[in-house]
Amino acid sequence: MKIQRASEVRTMAEQLQFCCRRFNPTSYSLARTIHAHLITSGSRTRHHISNLLISIYCKSSNVSYARKLFDVIPEPDIVARTTLVSAYSAAGNVKMASEIFRGIPLSLRDTICYNAMIAGYSQNNDGRAAVEIFREMRGNNVRPDDLTFTSVLSALALVVDDERQCQQMNCAVVKSGTGFATCVMNALVSVYVKCASLMLASVSSSLMAAAGKLFDEMPKRDELTWTTMITGYVRCNDLDAARKLLDGMSEKVGVAWNAMISGYVHHGLYLEAFQMFRKMHLMGIWKDEFTYNSVISACANGGFFELGKQLHAYILRTETEPTPNFSLFVNNAIITLYYRCGKVDAARKIFNRMPVRDSVSWTAILSAYMEAKRLEEAKSLFKEAPEKNLRTWTVMVSGLAQNGFGEEAMKLFNQMRSEGLQPCDFVFAGAITSCAVLGALEQGRQLHAQLIRLGHDSSLSAGNALVTMYARCGVVEASKCVFLTMPCVDSVSWNAMIAALAQHGRGIQAIEIFKQMLEEDIQPDRMTFLTILSACSHAGLVEEGLHYFDSMSRSYDITPDEDHYASMIDLLCRAGKFSEAMDLIKSMPSDPGARIWESLLAGSWIHGNMDLGIQAAEKLFVLTPQHDVTYIILSNMYANVGRWEDVAKVRKLMKDRGIKKEPGCSWIEVENKVHVFLVDDAMHPEVRAVYKYLEQLGLEMRKLGYVPDTKYAMQDMESEHKEYAVSTHSEKLAVAFGLLKLPPGATIRVFKNLRICRDCHNAFKFITRVVEREIVVRDGKRFHHFRNGECSCGDFW
Repeated sequence: MKIQRASEVRTMAEQLQFCCRRFNPTSYSLARTIHAHLITSGSRTRHHISNLLISIYCKSSNVSYARKLFDVIPEPDIVARTTLVSAYSAAGNVKMASEIFRGIPLSLRDTICYNAMIAGYSQNNDGRAAVEIFREMRGNNVRPDDLTFTSVLSALALVVDDERQCQQMNCAVVKSGTGFATCVMNALVSVYVKCASLMLASVSSSLMAAAGKLFDEMPKRDELTWTTMITGYVRCNDLDAARKLLDGMSEKVGVAWNAMISGYVHHGLYLEAFQMFRKMHLMGIWKDEFTYNSVISACANGGFFELGKQLHAYILRTETEPTPNFSLFVNNAIITLYYRCGKVDAARKIFNRMPVRDSVSWTAILSAYMEAKRLEEAKSLFKEAPEKNLRTWTVMVSGLAQNGFGEEAMKLFNQMRSEGLQPCDFVFAGAITSCAVLGALEQGRQLHAQLIRLGHDSSLSAGNALVTMYARCGVVEASKCVFLTMPCVDSVSWNAMIAALAQHGRGIQAIEIFKQMLEEDIQPDRMTFLTILSACSHAGLVEEGLHYFDSMSRSYDITPDEDHYASMIDLLCRAGKFSEAMDLIKSMPSDPGARIWESLLAGSWIHGNMDLGIQAAEKLFVLTPQHDVTYIILSNMYANVGRWEDVAKVRKLMKDRGIKKEPGCSWIEVENKVHVFLVDDAMHPEVRAVYKYLEQLGLEMRKLGYVPDTKYAMQDMESEHKEYAVSTHSEKLAVAFGLLKLPPGATIRVFKNLRICRDCHNAFKFITRVVEREIVVRDGKRFHHFRNGECSCGDFW
């Protein structure tokens, strides 16, 4: 083997060092030439030359070639090993980095090599492994330096969940003498801040106080120091402290201002966010895509469309040469602004003009069509998406389910899985919502089991969906079980549980849950009060409903909207308190809409108040002339008192306006298949057996005193024809089919698109006495649990 002269080696080393310092395509080419010369000359490569070549190949992202060079070195030194550890970590291959690190003899390991491995784990988001290497480093008596603590503290911030971890690392920093380094102190402050954001308010305040003490004692602070502290206060909901700190900054750092504006937006303080943005502009502080994104989000969330349009125009006028990242980030926010303000077509134009789109862009425009209920356009656009990821699938599955297309949503969910994508908890939540829409209990149970198997059972979104699914499938006890076992709950969880109990007529239990919610310091929102008023309405709890309605504005500064008034009027009308209901309507701050008059009409029908019923119907003929239910109820009311001429007039009005009655439809799940029945059904393959069984049941029911209630037959016909008309309602057919097909003792669960009629309601009470089984019916308004001749609604629905 040829021996190189010392001068030649020195020259090559100097050239390679130059290549390392000023790395670019030209220097990389020079390094490859030197390497080629070494190979062709047959010279033995010195260690420091090999190390320089390995470093250059790693910088060029050619780690595989660097590894080949490393493997032919008889005894690679610590420099070569550490270089490869860093290179593999930077490439995201932390497993290979760890393999190289573990192959370094303990006698060779130094601070730099440990730093490389700790930084590698930290950069690849494996905080626990980084902390473990740090412990190992100290156990091997290797002294940590500034870089060690910066890396390990950054790693700890990823996994910290205990105040003691912060304190222990704080002590280690003090003992090491590295506490004067700004980078170390920034990382330590970040650990305290991260831990504070995860804790309860009492612990959070003490952690932020400790972070504040470190901040005050720092000899030198930089932009990151200020931004970390301001962000910490924002995350811990202490906006006053964050603003005070920001106002005390001598230098106006844009990142810190962005954090403050983002905090205001996150907490719904949109006007404060706008004021901060205006002040930022007047002071000449540089605004980036994050600034604009926060302010545009404020416009979208607060409904400030005109202001958002002005901001859009300002960006177009001032940002003449935006970077691709700036354009992408801001355009995504603007699409969201336009569609949330009802301008879907304008959002689509912006989307079409975008030179580059990412998954956020596609998710935003698909969400726009879904929220606007333009489902066909959403489905068409989804097919055009170049790459479908979890976000886009989630929007489609959840959007279809929330718009009532449960069957399509489930097909899409199954298609996603067949294409090899593993669903996340949000997609599962959409699929579970589909089961709630369909009333597919067994399918919902299977999804619940899959959630547990895949480790998503602790998901908040999936848990909330399960609470609703079990309730809407008629198993409210399972809803309660899911709610009580959820590791964490939010206001949506509480609202879902209250709504579940409300649907099943358990008003007292709903109120108890509401009180528990208040005891947990969870602030009720508009939806909370809507669900609790609904619970009071379904259970006939008039005094309680009045109390909660009054407390909205008095105790929680929430102004009731039309939905809250409609729930309250529904409660009063169901209880027959029409004068109080009319007084409440007169007290409304705006003209009553359709929901109000629908509640009044329904109550008038229940109690036979013809005058108010006609008044409400006439209002609805103007407000919602195409809504068939108004005509049906008014026709029913006339038929109930024998006013057949008026019935004919209503029907003629329907015909003249081209309005068709929505047919009654009921369905039941048997052996994982949904069976659908229509009124007077002749299409189901086993309908003859169902009719025959109903005749047998009818004989047994009459022995117990059942008499068909024909006044809701809605036709002026002979008595026997009326009895036949009410006997073929879809819910009766579905119940009979369930009794024929389900195992003895199994609960019969039937779902109906319309409100259950009084005859069917009465018949099911008699059927439960005959067959000694529970029947659960979900109609268009609520659940009815029939057991031992009684219904859970107490005949109040």
